[in-house]
Amino acid sequence: MSILLSLLVLSLLIFFHELGHFLAARYFGVFVEKFSIGFGNKLYAKTINGTEYRISAIPLGGYVQMKGQNDTDPLQRSSDPDSYNALHPWQRILILFAGPFANFLIAFCLYIAVGFLGVNELTTHIGAVQPNSPAAKAGLMQNDRVVAINGERITLWKELSRKIRNSEGALAFTVLREGKERRLRITPQLLQAQNIFKETIKKRMVGIRPSGDFTKVHLGFAEVLPYAFEKTKESATLIVKSVQKLIEGIVPAKDIGGVVSIMQITAKASEAGIVALFMFTALISVNLGVLNLLPIPALDGGHIMFNLYELITRKAPSERVLYTLTISGWVLLIGLMGLGLYNDINRLTQG
Repeated sequence: MSILLSLLVLSLLIFFHELGHFLAARYFGVFVEKFSIGFGNKLYAKTINGTEYRISAIPLGGYVQMKGQNDTDPLQRSSDPDSYNALHPWQRILILFAGPFANFLIAFCLYIAVGFLGVNELTTHIGAVQPNSPAAKAGLMQNDRVVAINGERITLWKELSRKIRNSEGALAFTVLREGKERRLRITPQLLQAQNIFKETIKKRMVGIRPSGDFTKVHLGFAEVLPYAFEKTKESATLIVKSVQKLIEGIVPAKDIGGVVSIMQITAKASEAGIVALFMFTALISVNLGVLNLLPIPALDGGHIMFNLYELITRKAPSERVLYTLTISGWVLLIGLMGLGLYNDINRLTQG
């Protein structure tokens, strides 16, 4: 059941991505020849108003094939008025961007749903105090709960972290211990830590860890839209940074995951509840949007790059350059997919 749910989630995200391209193409009057979820041999197909809608055997992507535009034949052209080639470059760019935009929009809507359903947030219960840290020297203890800093009431760990991170000088902590409030003065120190990419960074800390207690925070209408926007932006930024760290060699190639990893984590998220499933689905949707905007020929970002060149220089790239770059892009994509699958199999065989 979990595997079927994972396939459904992935297929829906691909569907909405391709739907973005499809709707933008139809808006500009471009005839769409095929709308496919998946690659390879077709399992099911139905033709409506000249467009073939199909489900294909390999559920690792999808495509919208417009008249005059075919990734398997980058030199294909059509001079008909309802073709992709008849459009101005800026119109083609909008069609290309519409797919990733649909993924960002789906993620935004999922985060809105999460906000209404209730966001799981860490509480300010202290799980551990590092020996000889500023917190330990000030008398902060395990199982204390921080209820205020500098007189401002707080209930969530992210609020506590933000105040420590942005501090200048000592902070007045109000903590609840055995039903009684106590006041402690703690001065954060600039200490070494590791970020999610395992890089050594410096940040202000006091030497405490959360207990792992969560509380569910339900957002109102006025709060949920900014929350959804920030989470979508935060997810996109994380993915862009991950790609950057991968190129720099900070994130090793063995950490690249493929469709098997996506399905495994989606299955685990579904077991954790609807909120966890929505959160992970939103992250994957943003991932699809960002990665498709990378300037790799054969991806939306690569096509946008070609059209930007035409928009600026007022001439299309030469057929030889277009063909060479597109084939190179496909080789790179297939290589990355193969690496992701290899890493997935490696993780499975190693438990």
